[in-house]
Amino acid sequence: MMSAGKNDIAGSRQLLERLIAYRTVSRDPNLDLIDFVRATLAASGIESRLVLDKTGTKANLFATTGPACLPGVMLSGHSDVVPVDGQGWSFEPFRLTESKGKLYGRGSADMKGFIACAIRAMMLASRLDLATPLWLCLSHDEEVGCIGVRRLISMLASERLSPHLCIVGEPTLMKVAVGHKGKTSFEANCTGKGGHTAMAPRALNALHLACDVVDLLRQQQRELEANGPFDHAFDIPYTTVHAARIEGGIAPNIVAESSRVDFEIRNVPTHEIDTLCVGLEDRVKHIATGYRHRFPEADISLNVTNSYPGLDTPSDHPAVDFVKSLVKENSTFKVAFGTEGGLFSKRLDTPVVICGPGSMEQGHKADEFVSCDQLDRCDAMLDVLIRRLQSGI
Repeated sequence: MMSAGKNDIAGSRQLLERLIAYRTVSRDPNLDLIDFVRATLAASGIESRLVLDKTGTKANLFATTGPACLPGVMLSGHSDVVPVDGQGWSFEPFRLTESKGKLYGRGSADMKGFIACAIRAMMLASRLDLATPLWLCLSHDEEVGCIGVRRLISMLASERLSPHLCIVGEPTLMKVAVGHKGKTSFEANCTGKGGHTAMAPRALNALHLACDVVDLLRQQQRELEANGPFDHAFDIPYTTVHAARIEGGIAPNIVAESSRVDFEIRNVPTHEIDTLCVGLEDRVKHIATGYRHRFPEADISLNVTNSYPGLDTPSDHPAVDFVKSLVKENSTFKVAFGTEGGLFSKRLDTPVVICGPGSMEQGHKADEFVSCDQLDRCDAMLDVLIRRLQSGI
């Protein structure tokens, strides 16, 4: 661990306690947390910039320490957490609780544990003479589709601020991950012909159209599972199609005139999502065409509601070797969940590695925790990083 000037700097556990107390569920503002981080950094002489959303109630934060004219190593995390509604917690979810070497609280693993370590690292780095700067990016609304970070990335791109390397601190048990699938969310809006259920054959039930769409999605999934393309670095080595929700109908005695199917595709990075979408849209349109000889109003429109790209950093990239040396790991893997890393890679053309404390096995559920050991290991990684930044990379 680093020692010079460290005694008056808040430790990661202390910072995590403060971060957990902010109820930054994606549906709520995050400005209180961002203001806390900004003030904490300012106390160490670190200036930060905010990138607000359209409502002005949420913000991304970008801060740097070290030489301003050079590209840095970026630590990236999201400030929002998933809800606790309906979950049976043994502890107060928005108050950090330590028990048997584990730190419990919403966001402890996903991913305020990493943010706490990153803030501590920024404060330590600000007291040293760095040859390569250290950057910190905090975003909002990652949990609902990597929404907030897009404005931050646009700001960085417009100012040609592209880092040497981005470390996204999602929980990986401090192992080095180099990829994740892309995700595209859709809604299929189905239009039929309403009527009285006593005369149902003279109407076109939009719920039946929705069921046809779901059947098509299941057929598409079977084809992908059988034929790929495959990437065996993933637990599920092929692109997946998932029907999430069907909505429609008014009453049992009314034939539904409209309905909607929400679904998603998670594609392996080598699978071109645009080509897949075009083929799927053609097949969806064919469903509606089959009914139009009797019902001219029959229609199914397919709309993309959110999308982010996959991440596929080559395992032999120098940036990967660099991060492996920080944590003394020899292997890499790919995570099942999505991150903002694909957007950083695509928009800023920067190598991205995912490495952070805790496990996603604890994320999004009651009694979420990060172990004290994992937090210590993340601190140790960032301490080594700071020493490397002093000599330059």
